[in-house]
Amino acid sequence: MKKFLTFSTAVLLMASVFAQAPEKMSYQAVIRNSSEALVTNTTVGMQISILQGSASGTAVYVETQSPTTNANGLVSLEIGVGTVVSGDFTTIDWANGPYFIETKTDPAGGTNYTITGTSQLLSVPYALYAANAGTATGGGNFTHYIGEEYGGGVIFHLWKDNAGVEHGLIVALTDQSISQAWSNVTSAEIGTSAQSSWDGLSNSNSIVGQAGHTSSAAKLCLDLVSGGQSDWYLPSIQELNMLWNNYYTVNRALSQISGATQLSNSVYWSSSENYSNNAWFFFFFDGRTYNDFKANTYCVRAVRAF
Repeated sequence: MKKFLTFSTAVLLMASVFAQAPEKMSYQAVIRNSSEALVTNTTVGMQISILQGSASGTAVYVETQSPTTNANGLVSLEIGVGTVVSGDFTTIDWANGPYFIETKTDPAGGTNYTITGTSQLLSVPYALYAANAGTATGGGNFTHYIGEEYGGGVIFHLWKDNAGVEHGLIVALTDQSISQAWSNVTSAEIGTSAQSSWDGLSNSNSIVGQAGHTSSAAKLCLDLVSGGQSDWYLPSIQELNMLWNNYYTVNRALSQISGATQLSNSVYWSSSENYSNNAWFFFFFDGRTYNDFKANTYCVRAVRAF
């Protein structure tokens, strides 16, 4: 029996919530067989699972679909609208991650699935997260607003905890660099303490605490004192995604603040390590996450939380 492999090329390109429609998020994958040949113009069977906590974590949602590959072996589908096997996509608490997508594929179109891989969701489905956050954490009646100049920068995300206490994320008024390597330590893996997709502060502290560290994008942020605040850090990849989701509002606010500079349509380092010589960055031009060598230089913009 041949073994078939699926290689994900774009996980979570978008998420949308409609008043009278199911919540969903887009997903794309390229289907290849065991000889690396593309499986083209073929209806395939797929089982998609959302795993919580780790790549081998609990499946909080499972569905099946039968998409058709195009001439390039690409399938495009919307997770959340398939045939449900277990769980409820609309009740997933996206704030309680990390989450991973596991795909199983039968290129013959049936249910003879082969486990083909697991990819971490590094871009939180923002609209879905926001929809759940209001219910889960009390929502509404905020004293602050997105785009407000506050706490040394501009607010780009707000939420309430289970006690109803308001919290937010603030972006600095200027870039800390437009050409900074992720770290001077370019070939040694820090590990899980620097690989959170949502906890940028923890990541940043782990980066500067690595043996041999002298300079990094994280250090620029942790050393920043601006607006009377000294608790800045390099944002995680999900925090950058949150910032991008409010790119227009934040940039309008920054344009009206003396001495501030707008976010560019460029590449910004996150604090989320991928592996030994590689880390994640966010491209503000197209709103996608990518990874690259730690030695490469990109923009840096600090954030802080309240």
